[in-house]
Amino acid sequence: MELGYTKNGDYQIPDIAIKRHRPIGKYGLLRKAFLQQFHPVLYNELILSEKLYDHCAEIDEAARNRLEIIIPQLAKQYGVDEKLKAENQMLWVGRMNMIRHQAEESVKMELVYC
Repeated sequence: MELGYTKNGDYQIPDIAIKRHRPIGKYGLLRKAFLQQFHPVLYNELILSEKLYDHCAEIDEAARNRLEIIIPQLAKQYGVDEKLKAENQMLWVGRMNMIRHQAEESVKMELVYC
């Protein structure tokens, strides 16, 4: 591998470009921490092949897409709808929070911590 250098005063500075990656969200960061702690060999392999951030971004995207599917299904299953929202807002908020947490735990077990 050949590097180019730029002279800056008395110093030769290598011309290194930083590769831009897709942003990593919450689930991507959780996946990265999980790999780093429990699968260090895979983590190092992904870092060395420059695929770690792409892998984490894919996991994050898949987790968000899965949440978009699961949350409405659970809301329908538990009978949480606009009628409940109009009648009792606090109950609706509590149940939606419960549904979101349940869906997040499911997604974490399926995609992040596997």
